[in-house]
Amino acid sequence: MAPVDQAAEAVACADTVVRRGIATLAGAEGGADRHQVLAYDVAHAAAAAATAHAALAYGERGELEARIACAFVADVVADLAARLVGRDRLWGADPSELSPAAAFVTRHRDPQTLADLCGNEGPRHLADEFELARETFHRFAENEIRPHAEHVHRNNSDIPESIIGGLAELGGFGMSVPEEYGGFATGGESDYLGMVVATEELSWGSLGIGGSLITRPEILTRALVHGGTEEQKQRWLPALASGDLLAAVAVTEPDYGSDVAAITTAASPAPGGWRVNGVKTWCTFAARADVLMLLARTDPDRSKGHRGLSLFVVDKDAANGKGFVLDQDGGGRLEGRPVDTLGYRGMHSYELAFSDWLVPSQNLVGGEEGAGRGFYLQMRGFENGRLQTAARALGVMQAAYEAAYAYASERSVFGKPVLEYQLTRAKLARMAVVIQATRQFAYDVARKMAAGHGALEASMAKAYVCRAAEWVTREAMQIHGGMGYAEEFAVSRYFVDARVLSIFEGADETLAIKVIARRLTESA
Repeated sequence: MAPVDQAAEAVACADTVVRRGIATLAGAEGGADRHQVLAYDVAHAAAAAATAHAALAYGERGELEARIACAFVADVVADLAARLVGRDRLWGADPSELSPAAAFVTRHRDPQTLADLCGNEGPRHLADEFELARETFHRFAENEIRPHAEHVHRNNSDIPESIIGGLAELGGFGMSVPEEYGGFATGGESDYLGMVVATEELSWGSLGIGGSLITRPEILTRALVHGGTEEQKQRWLPALASGDLLAAVAVTEPDYGSDVAAITTAASPAPGGWRVNGVKTWCTFAARADVLMLLARTDPDRSKGHRGLSLFVVDKDAANGKGFVLDQDGGGRLEGRPVDTLGYRGMHSYELAFSDWLVPSQNLVGGEEGAGRGFYLQMRGFENGRLQTAARALGVMQAAYEAAYAYASERSVFGKPVLEYQLTRAKLARMAVVIQATRQFAYDVARKMAAGHGALEASMAKAYVCRAAEWVTREAMQIHGGMGYAEEFAVSRYFVDARVLSIFEGADETLAIKVIARRLTESA
């Protein structure tokens, strides 16, 4: 039997165990909210299994691809077995159901087998048009982003305008804007897959001043496309596509992070529009942005939860990353306080305080019919934002892997290059395997989303790859030894940048329990 067929049998065993966990969780009193540890483990196991299926498809493409797929699947099954130890009854599963995969796992987790795979990343198998896009954004990241990345990180500086302008010239801000509104989106596969490819390469350059630049307009764009009036689309989409308008997102609040339905920032009817009062936090890029996508409560009856929320486009003047205070003629005020972070610098995150800030009536997304639909509209943007975050994680992982491989090739310890040691080679091989498998899953999810589904898979991709990015960047830093802890090496930046990935765009725990586990049990 071919190795990839053996891998398929191993994945089938994993699928059986995951299904048992889902069924047990679905039948448990209180479900995922009460049995949170089980829900979390099942969600991540399901995400790993879904990624393994993408790896299997990749493994059908050639001998090297099969080796990569087998190594990934073996790790997935081993991780699942570890989750079952001491909790098999909680899962409602029998560990022996993984026994048919034991020989396969032993063979493909063998240290020397992994060490022999070192240096083989495998082809990406992109179609020519996407390969051309990848090369274009990679060159931009290498020539325009990387030269500024360390300076911005160490000094917590603003993103250079040359990067913003250059990305606008490349069309990076218009990839999700329909062609009829000045963008490049055609409604096909290229809209989503192209975004994944571009985001990975820009994040390879820098997460803080590259990959995240095109995420915020993407979120607002999709909300407008799905719920905006024709007048609103004509007003904002062309300017977003050209980069003339830069956007930020104001959803999270100090007391309400992932629990979006409970937000308290209120928009009250006033002459000419709505008066906004409240505080938002973790508003990335809020100073430099020209518009904010604001989610606010327009129905004072809080018992309505998410049904009382509406979405607004808030115009503002651009400012720098040191904080700002904006005043309106009618007495409204918007204050922005930067929140310093250990990584992910350049974009800057802010706490925003709205005091009687007037938003014109025509800025309510969807017009009068958009009142109360804000939660649903912002989720349309965030669903693809999760896929984009997976792509950002891929870029950071790829950069860390390349840095680790280069350093291991150059650095000698005890008389020979670090790269010649089995442990180093096995680590680098696993890093490359994880990156390629998760990349192929991201491609697969992009195709699903282009076909009108795949929201659950996007959440799975985000959950799995962001955790993987923490491991990959940690090991890349470890391979550098003491120099990995020195700021003069970029790998230290990759490590602190990767840590934010499991926090934003849906905190890992909330994403696993409230989104992935809940949707899995609903369909059980």
